[in-house]
Amino acid sequence: MPSQAFTLAHLSDPHLTSLAVAQPGALLNKRLLGYLSWQLKRRREHRPEVLSALIADLHRQAPDHITITGDLTQISLEHEFRQTARWLAQLADPERISVIPGNHDAYVPLAWNESLRYWQSYMTSDAGTQSVFPFLRVRGPVALIGVNSAVPSAPFLAIGTVGDQQIQKLASLLEATAKQNLFRVLLIHHPPHPEAIKSRKRLTDIKPVQALLRQYGCELILHGHSHLWQLHWLQGPNKTNIPMIGVPSASAIGHKRGYRSRYHLYRITKTQEGWRLEVTIRGLNEHLTFGKEGDFTITLP
Repeated sequence: MPSQAFTLAHLSDPHLTSLAVAQPGALLNKRLLGYLSWQLKRRREHRPEVLSALIADLHRQAPDHITITGDLTQISLEHEFRQTARWLAQLADPERISVIPGNHDAYVPLAWNESLRYWQSYMTSDAGTQSVFPFLRVRGPVALIGVNSAVPSAPFLAIGTVGDQQIQKLASLLEATAKQNLFRVLLIHHPPHPEAIKSRKRLTDIKPVQALLRQYGCELILHGHSHLWQLHWLQGPNKTNIPMIGVPSASAIGHKRGYRSRYHLYRITKTQEGWRLEVTIRGLNEHLTFGKEGDFTITLP
């Protein structure tokens, strides 16, 4: 008999902050380009009313846990991290939300105390496990493993890097959670697949990350960054395939085709044969509300 299902929500790239109070002195670097992009284009695409409608629908669905795969800010100013922390506190308890940063959350080199420390309670590993990053948070039958691929990059680039230290720790986490028969969900902002993103936004160490996944595997990879609905497959151990799924920006009004806001619900069930993953897609409609747009099921050994 199948076990009781665990429901995981995934949203990404909410870009929820405002730059209306940005001080000129803080923009004397790459942030100036991001600020101009926000003024000229992005603030019309990333709408607070869209994000509010998504969150209202998300609360009605009542998932067991919520994941956010990066880009909560616009240009990673300290007041943006504080604003985001207040928003997260209203969304749910830190035990029910897991967050990783994206490239917009590392626009320039930042001190921890001026940036990610505001989100620390949403990235903290369970007691007795390894610390940030990669973090491990076990919820029911699910192991949430959060990777930080966000690094500062040159103007007009949005590349990411995992790095040797995280890769080594990630190997241990994947191996240990496999032995516990947990459904391993890897959270990463930059998708480790060459067809998922443009070269200027790529993951620079994609080959060692893919090699790691071929050796140790996982059951699901969730990413952001592309602002598109995507499903790709990566090779796992013993000729298995790992589903890798991305979602559009949670706040996108959708001026461009395919970019309208969506989020996913993943219903994870343990079966005698392995795992059943039921995916429900919920998206923004013309009435500025969210509804079901489709679903599909993946069976995993």
